[in-house]
Amino acid sequence: MKEQVRRLVIQAVAACFADNTLSSGEIPPVVVEVPAQEGHGDYATNAALSLARPEKKSPRAIAQALVDHIPESSLLERVEIAGPGFINFFLKGSAWQETLSLIEEQGAGFGRSAQGGGKRVQVEFVSANPTGPLHIGHGRGAAIGDTLCRLLDATGWDVTREFYYNDAGAQITNLALSVQARCLGVESDDPRWPADGYQGEYIRELARAYLARETVEADARQVTATGDIDDLESIRLFAVASLRREQDQDLTAFDVRFDLYSLESELYTSGRVEAVVRRLMENNHTYEQDGALWLKSTDFGDDKDRVMRKADGSYTYFVPDVAYHLGKWERGFVRVVNEQGADHHSTITRVRAGLQAVDAGIPLGWPEYLLHQMVTVMRGGEEVKISKRAGSYVTLRELIDEVGRDATRFFFVMRKPDSQLIFDIDLAKQQTLDNPVYYVQYAHARIKSIFANAAEKGFFPPVFRAASCSRLESPEELALIKLMAGFPEMVAGAAASFEPHRLTSYLQELAGLFHGFYNKNRVISDDAPLTGARLFLLSCVVTVLKNGLGLLGISAPDSM
Repeated sequence: MKEQVRRLVIQAVAACFADNTLSSGEIPPVVVEVPAQEGHGDYATNAALSLARPEKKSPRAIAQALVDHIPESSLLERVEIAGPGFINFFLKGSAWQETLSLIEEQGAGFGRSAQGGGKRVQVEFVSANPTGPLHIGHGRGAAIGDTLCRLLDATGWDVTREFYYNDAGAQITNLALSVQARCLGVESDDPRWPADGYQGEYIRELARAYLARETVEADARQVTATGDIDDLESIRLFAVASLRREQDQDLTAFDVRFDLYSLESELYTSGRVEAVVRRLMENNHTYEQDGALWLKSTDFGDDKDRVMRKADGSYTYFVPDVAYHLGKWERGFVRVVNEQGADHHSTITRVRAGLQAVDAGIPLGWPEYLLHQMVTVMRGGEEVKISKRAGSYVTLRELIDEVGRDATRFFFVMRKPDSQLIFDIDLAKQQTLDNPVYYVQYAHARIKSIFANAAEKGFFPPVFRAASCSRLESPEELALIKLMAGFPEMVAGAAASFEPHRLTSYLQELAGLFHGFYNKNRVISDDAPLTGARLFLLSCVVTVLKNGLGLLGISAPDSM
C-alpha cells in the first residue's frame, strides 16, 4: 500500500517537471512514511521540502503543485497539505479492505519478499567455546541469530547457518587439566588444582564418563575415552566432544539448527593459519619487534598495530579469526554476518584490518557484525547468578526446562540486541496476559476458539470474494487491517537492520488490536454478512500471527 502511494508521488513529481512547474531536473528520492501523529493521514511525504532548495520555491507552493498533479486513484479519499509542506494521504476504507485479499492469496508466504535476490549470506552465531554448558548469553545469541536467519530467508537471501568452535588454545588445555584433576580426585581447594581450572558439577560428570570409557558422538564423529588419566590429549578430545554433543542437544531443544560446523583446530592442522601469515608477510603488512610478529593494522583503521605471533611462537586469537573469515570469503558469500556478544567488540577492527591486508578485494566493512548485550536473570525480584550444574552461571537448558522454549525465545529477542536484557522468570512462566508471549499466543488461540464456536452455529470464515469486506469499517477493524498491511514492510525492515525485536513488538501490537477489537465488537451475530466479514478478517489475523511467530521460531497454539 505504501509503495502504491509512493508511485503516485513519483508520478506527480515527474508530471511537474514535464509541464515546467518544476525546473531543476534533479528529482530527490521520494520517501513515504506513516505519520507519527494520528489524524495526519495514513501516509505522508516530505517530497515538497526536499525539492524546495533546488527549486528555490517555498515548500508549500511545491506541495500544492504536487497535489495538483497527483493522478486519479481509487486508493485516495483525500490529500491534504500540512505544516511547512508535508503532504498527507488519506486512503479509502475500500482500499484497505482490498489488502485482505493479498493476505488470503499469499497465506504462509505473506510477509516474504525477494529482496535478497537469492544471493548467498552466511550467518555465524552462538559459536560457544566447548568448555562448558551453554549459558544464557549463548541463548540470547542463539535466539537472535536464528531469528535473523529466518528473516533473511524470508526476504530472499540464500542463508547458511554456521557454528565456529574455538577448540584450540589455553582454555581447552585448562578444560582438559580440570577434567584430569577430577579424575585424580583433586578438589578445587587443593594446591594441585589448575590455576585457571573449570569448576561445576559438569566437570565431575566428564571425569566419571572418561574413567568409565564411554563413547560420545559429535559432528558425526565418535570419540571413545581411553580412561588413561595420564593421557591429557585423550582427555581433551573426549571432554570437547562431550560438551559439543551437549551443546548440540541444548540447541536442538531450542529449535536452533546449523548447516555447517567449523573448528578452530582445523585451521591449524590444515595450514590455513600459516598460509594467512605468509600472505600478510608477502604483502608487506607485517614487521618484527621484540621477538614478535606484528600486523600493521593501523594502516587499515585500527588504533594501534597488533601482535600476530608472540615471542614464544604462539598466535594471538585474532589470527585464526582472520584465516577463518578469509575462508568465508573464498567460499563465495556476498555477505557474512557475525552475531556475537558485546565483549567481541574489540575484535571487529582487527579482523577487518587483517582481511584487508590479506586481500584488498574484500569490501570495507566485511564481515558485518550484530552484537548483543548481557542478560540478567531475575526470580522473585532477585538476580539469579549460578547454576546447579555449571556453578558459576545460569545455563540455557535450565532456563528452557523451567519456562519453556517459546517463552525463552520470545524474551531473548524482545529487546534491541544492543540493549541489556532483564529476563524475568516469574513473568515468563505466567499464564496471564501480562506475559507478552502468552498475550500473543493467546490471541491466536482465542481466534481459533471463535472459529470453533462459529462452526457450531453454522458460520465458517468465507473466502475474500464471498466476504462482505465493505462492512469492515469500524475504527478497530480498520486499525487491524492497516497494521497487517504493513507486515511485509516490517519483516523487510527487521531483516535489513538486523533488528529481530521488531517482530515481537509488532506481534504484541497486533495481538493488542485484536483483543481491543474483540472486546468492542461482536463477531458472531444475526447479521450473517457482517459475521462472515469479521470471520474473514480474523482468518487474516491468524495468518499474520502464525507467520510472525514462525519467524521467531515460536509455536502458534490452537488452544491454551
